[in-house]
Formats: sequence, structure tokens, C-alpha cells
Amino acid sequence: MKKIYFLVLAFLAMLTANAQMLDPVKWNTAIEKKSDNTYVLKFNGVIEKEWHLYSQFTPEGGPLPLEVIFKNQKGNYILVGKAKESKTRTAYNDIFEVNETFFEGKVQIQQEIRLENPKLVKIEAELNYQVCKEVCINQEKKFSFILPTQNPENTISTTENNNIVTPQVDSLAPSLGAAEVASVNKEQTVIEAVPEVPQEAPKGIWTIFIIAFLSGFAALLTPCVFPLIPMTVSFFTKQSKNRAAGIRNAIFYGISIIVIYVLLGLLVTTIFGAGALNEIATNVWFNLFFFGLLVVFAVSFLGAFEIVLPNSWANKVDAQADKGGLIGILFMALALAIVSFSCTGPIVGTLLVEAASKGGIAPVVGMFGFSLALALPFMLFALFPSWLQSLPKSGGWLNTVKVFLGFLELALAFKFLSNADLVLQLHLLEREIFLAIWIAIFGTLALYLFGKISLPHDSPMTHISVGRVMMGLLVLTFTIYMIPGLWGAPLKLISAFPPPMEYSESPQGVGGTSSVSDAVLPQGAKFGVHGLTVFEDYESGLAYAKTVNKPILLDFTGYACVNCRKMENNVWSDPKVLSILKNEVVLISLYVDDKRALPKEQQTVSKTTGATIETIGDKWTDFMISRYQTNTQPLYVLIDWEGKSLNSAQPTISYVGVEAYENWLKTGLSKF
Repeated sequence: MKKIYFLVLAFLAMLTANAQMLDPVKWNTAIEKKSDNTYVLKFNGVIEKEWHLYSQFTPEGGPLPLEVIFKNQKGNYILVGKAKESKTRTAYNDIFEVNETFFEGKVQIQQEIRLENPKLVKIEAELNYQVCKEVCINQEKKFSFILPTQNPENTISTTENNNIVTPQVDSLAPSLGAAEVASVNKEQTVIEAVPEVPQEAPKGIWTIFIIAFLSGFAALLTPCVFPLIPMTVSFFTKQSKNRAAGIRNAIFYGISIIVIYVLLGLLVTTIFGAGALNEIATNVWFNLFFFGLLVVFAVSFLGAFEIVLPNSWANKVDAQADKGGLIGILFMALALAIVSFSCTGPIVGTLLVEAASKGGIAPVVGMFGFSLALALPFMLFALFPSWLQSLPKSGGWLNTVKVFLGFLELALAFKFLSNADLVLQLHLLEREIFLAIWIAIFGTLALYLFGKISLPHDSPMTHISVGRVMMGLLVLTFTIYMIPGLWGAPLKLISAFPPPMEYSESPQGVGGTSSVSDAVLPQGAKFGVHGLTVFEDYESGLAYAKTVNKPILLDFTGYACVNCRKMENNVWSDPKVLSILKNEVVLISLYVDDKRALPKEQQTVSKTTGATIETIGDKWTDFMISRYQTNTQPLYVLIDWEGKSLNSAQPTISYVGVEAYENWLKTGLSKF
């Protein structure tokens, strides 16, 4: 029964892939006239259920971002700013290890233009995008906008499937809302904006909140904050007229702390903008800046120097706090933030950097989580003053916490340096070097916790506490866990941090060997994932298949294809499947998103789609569509030397499980 189940799934996936060749996104366009020479061009799209289309702001190293291209700009018009988008969703992708941004349900792109040629009649535009579900489709859609000034009947200019057409209300009615259909019926120049689809909160926001909350508790255990707890609570209980007033004042004090830090997160979001934060956090120069900033924070926590705000700030705030009342309590909370900045500043800075990579309201959520953890002890100890007796005394252990955080800051800093290196493809911080740095950092931390090394502000130790030993053992275990990563271990616990396996000095790990040496690697081939011999050109692979008397496995894939990576990581890695791929077939991987230009003499127009074939990716996309009537990835075809499919009942297969994929391969091989 299990085999039948997987075969049915595979068959349904194939039918879905073939049915989606044209595009799971339905497009129309509109023009809004703002002034005599200024217009807003709008691309409105309705996305089929369960599919998602990637935004312009999906970071480098992830899926293909949307590109908005305008063809006939020179001398005719100029673009005013960058194209604006309707609401998107951001979620972490554990395959590409980036926060990808995408549309679900509906999408609208708006581009403002300013005319320079008053006689211009038509504007040519193009959208290049990737839309995915279980498979991915790369699309290039052409659009034509007829300017309303040259359109006396004042009708809507709409483009679908590369042809200018009159809007068809009946065909749009199932997808558009009542207000949008009404606007079409009235023949208005502007189609109403695509309504925002309710979005669920990204999982990354909850992650930020939890990390921030735990960071707030860590900040409590630093020398700048912990001693203030009994002092502050005692002040409220002694200075208030009665216990109820003391509790009320302490609660207001805690709320004031939360408000101050949330306002800081709101300020960051407002200054940079909700959408810009994600773009900034994936920028090379900002990653380098964050790397330098976190190194400074780490060195400060380790004891080289202290980061403090000007004393005059604290004095002025203290003066306001002495006035009493609710305003005075608010200034007391502000004084806490300023006085404790040398300990909380690096933590807050790191949280804001991490929150920036999530975009949206993540900085506000992060500051709320951090301040909530910071404020809770002050409120709870005011409610239950007897708990103060159970607090441990201040001492050298507080500096140990601070140093521990310094090592974590230093390790995190190299993640941002790695991001910059990956984007630039400099190969300066490859996987082995990154892991070696982390092993050195956490190994040194383990030695510190065991008391083998000391730092400037440490107190003399006569013994090591049980808690410190347990933490040292945990850090040492983590350090030992990372060491096999140098030899190619996947290290799934920290897969989001180091560079991917293929971004290394050797894809097989330090000292690793491949089953095929470089000396016998076939001409035109290279080593791919799992040490497989891969051809990236059809003719080269076909010629080699004839010499070794093996069938060909065509792998239509993409550099930015999420599900292609999932198939490679989860299905191709299975020992039975991997054995077939290594020993029984010739693997040809054709990348449909390869943007390298073809030689001029090879650039042509597709006989199937009419599209211009300018790049290597265009060539393999047209090859896939013309032969197999689909443009989805991943797509696998097992063929003989004449290009005929060996699986007559199921010529192609896409995103399936191990058993279905293995059965499909064996069925085809039995007919070669």
C-alpha cells in the first residue's frame, strides 16, 4: 500500500507540473494619471491557491527575486523611485538560510514614471519572477501600457499573456472583489488596488520574541543590572506611603521600562522603514558594519573597555527622577536604561541587528520581549518582597555572565561576515574556516568556564561552582560536536549559521576524498552535490553517456530553486538513490535560471513560445517547454541516447519522496 501511495503522489505531481506550464498567476495592468506628465503603472496579479511569488526584496543567495524591467525608457520617460509592492510575507528558508519575502493570494506592483516625451503612446515593460508550490516556475511576462492621454475613450489598458486585451469582467469576477469588479464595470481609468491578503505572523517574529526574552534575562544577570534589583525594590517599598502604593509604583516602573525599549524598536522601524530593514540587513556593506559592531561589543564584554553613555545624561535624568510622582518613576526607568547601557547596550544592539533581518515590526517585538524580561523581576519582587532574601549575592559570577555573552557576540559576528562573503562569492570565509573559528571561540569559552584562563575583571577563584562546571561541559560538548563538520558532517543543529556544504575548500570536507579523482573527471563535467559527477551541458553529457553505455537523467533545476535543494538533500542523499545516480546513469543538470549570456550567434527566438533566448537559462527553459510541455522545477526525465523517455507511463517526475523516486528510476532503467 505504501508503494502505491507514493506512486499516486508522484503521478499527481506530474499532472500538476504539466497543468501549470503557462503560469499560476493571472495578470492585468492599469494606469493612474497623477499630473500632466506623471503616471503610476500598476501590475495586478491573482496567485492561485498554495502558490507564492517571490518579492523584489528576497535577499541574494535565496530564490529568484522579482524583476521589473521597462524597455523603452531612453528619451521617453524616467522612473520615479523603486517599484512599490503590496503586502508581502517574510519567512525563514532553511534550505537557502535566508529570510525570503513573497506574495500569497494577490500581488500589486506600482511604478511611478515621469514623461519626457509628450508624444509617447506606449510603454513596454516586463516582469521576471519565480512562483513556487511543490515545484517552481520561472516566468518572463511582457506588458504594454497605452497612456491615457493618447487614449480618448479613457479605457483601461490591460495585458495578459503578452497581448493587449480589453478587460473581461466575467473572467476576473471569480478572483477580484466586488469593489474591483465595480470599478471595471464603470470603465474607470484606475483599477482599485489589489486588497491585501490577511497574512499570518511569520514564525521568525516568534523566534525573535523568544530570543529577546531570554536575552532580557541574560541582561539581568550582568554587573550593571543585577545589583539594582534589591536597591530599586527597597526604594519603592520604603518610600511609598503603604504597601499598595509601593506595588503600584513598582508596576508602573516596570511598564515604563517596557515603554522605553519598545519606543526604541519603533524608532528603528520608523527611521528605516518596515520593508527597508530586510533589504539593509542583506546588504554587503551593512553586514560588514554589523560584523565590526558586534566585534566591538564582544571585546567590551570581555573586559577591554566599557561602552558608556555620557555621565551628563545620567545626571540630568536623575535630577528629574528626584521630583517623585509618576513622572519621576518614568525618569527612574530611563535612568536604569542609561546607567546599565554598558551591559545592555551590546545585547540590545545585537537584537536590533537580528530583528532587522526579519523586517516589519520585528524590532518592536524584539524590544518588547527584552524589556518584558528586564521589567518582570522588579514588579514580582515588589509584589513579594520576601523573595529578595533568596537572591544570590552580587559577586564575580556576574562578570562571568558578561564574559559568556561576549563570546556569544563574537561568534555571532562571524555570521554577518560570512553573509557578506557569500554574497560577493569571495570564498575567503568558507565552511571549514568558519567552523574552525567557531571551534576556537567555543573551545576558549569552555577553558574559561573551567577556570583555565581568566580575563581582566574576573575575581580570584579558589574553586569552580557546580553550575559553572555544568555550563562548561555543555559548551565543550558543543565544541566537540562541531569538529566533525571539518570532515563534511552536516551539523544540522547549527545549519543556519555556517556556509553551505558546497561553499567549502572541498565539498567532501577537510581531508575527504571523492570516489572519482580530478584526473579522471570526464571532459565537460564537474563534481556536484554528494560527490556526483554532473554535466551542465546536454551535448557533452550525451556524448559521455554513449561512451559508457548508460542512460541519461536530465535534471531541470535552478540555482534559486528551493525544492530542487530539498530533493538533493532529502531524496538524492538516500543510499539506494545515491547509488543509482553514481553508478547507473549519466546526470545532466540544466539550470533554467542561469543568467550568463549566450554567444550572439546562439541567441534566437523560441519557436514554441516566441520569447527571445538570450541566456543559458533561456536555452534550457525553452528546451524543457518544447520537449516536455512544462517549465516547472525540479523536473527529472530518464532518457536514452535518442532523447526518448524510458518511462513511457510516467515520462517525467518532480517533487516526490524517496520510495517513489527510486521506483521511477528502476522502472526506467529496466527498459534501457
